[in-house]
Amino acid sequence: MTVRQALLVLADATVFEGEAIGADPPSGVASGEVVFNTVLSGYQEVLTDPSYAGQIITFTYPHIGNYGVTAADDESRRPFCRGVIVRELARRRSSWRSEADLDEMLRRHGVAGIAGVDTRRLTRHIRDTGAIPGAFGTASESALLAAARREPGTTGVDLVGEVTTHSPYRVGDGPWRVVAYDLGMKRTILRRLATFATVEVVPASTPAAEVLASRPDGVFLSNGPGDPELAGPAVGAVRELIDTGIAVFGICLGHQVLTLALGGRTFKLPFGHHGGNHPVRDLRTGKVEITSQNHNFCVDPESLGSTVVATHVNLNDGTNEGLRVLGTRAFSVQYHPEAGPGPHDSRYLFEEFRSTMTGGRI
Repeated sequence: MTVRQALLVLADATVFEGEAIGADPPSGVASGEVVFNTVLSGYQEVLTDPSYAGQIITFTYPHIGNYGVTAADDESRRPFCRGVIVRELARRRSSWRSEADLDEMLRRHGVAGIAGVDTRRLTRHIRDTGAIPGAFGTASESALLAAARREPGTTGVDLVGEVTTHSPYRVGDGPWRVVAYDLGMKRTILRRLATFATVEVVPASTPAAEVLASRPDGVFLSNGPGDPELAGPAVGAVRELIDTGIAVFGICLGHQVLTLALGGRTFKLPFGHHGGNHPVRDLRTGKVEITSQNHNFCVDPESLGSTVVATHVNLNDGTNEGLRVLGTRAFSVQYHPEAGPGPHDSRYLFEEFRSTMTGGRI
């Protein structure tokens, strides 16, 4: 295979050398906000998570692609990330489930990548500077730097509209009726909900009246990409839904949307939480869960009133990881209890949602 020399150039002019993998980006340039993920496995689930729209994913684990890919592990219809950065791309795949190699998957979906990068140095740089716009490819260093500096990042950009479903669809045949707002939903979440519910997945802009017309037992707010402040229609709908007393459960961006609907605020973390090993304490029980996480923005618990109580906290940096709204049946968490990929410590939250719905049908 012919080696194609490539460069990664960050907006602050920091340069990393490597070789091009995956698809050929237009004019030899792929750009986005560069973040890092610390998972040891599950690279396919990470790459196909719609929450990465607008971002270039750096894998801190040095050896990526060793067990190939299989369609069963896709978390969405296609990757929405802008690219992938790895230290070493496996030359051979070894798994009885494997249907193709990672490079083939990237090329099939038009996703560019760069390998041979010193990802340890890059990760340390991001930890010091925060998530940063960047560009990579076979173009000149000056062209890549210009592209990196033109890249807006994810703040103030509506990415939910890019990833949400365009029309409603139904999954599962369980006894409970759940309407799920698709803000960038992962398929593993749908599989968990479908174990006990018939789930109607709706676009992010669906009005509350339309949701209530189907007389659901509960409403689910999914994960998704970008700035929660740009999810305006969903925020307004959730505000109306909470007032009805219906059971509401949010995950990740859904947690942030619920916060905004309650009049709270969110803020952007320096480099986000991306990985499968984040310790979170359940403040109700004192138990510690190892969790899967993928978010750049975070809830400001001080912005919420006395009717909202924090239920979970991140033990790495003390940020909020969960809340419950007193006097209602609404709750949410910042992390990913469905764990695709990741540990299963937090899957009990889906049972909490089912139990919350038993409080009565509307």
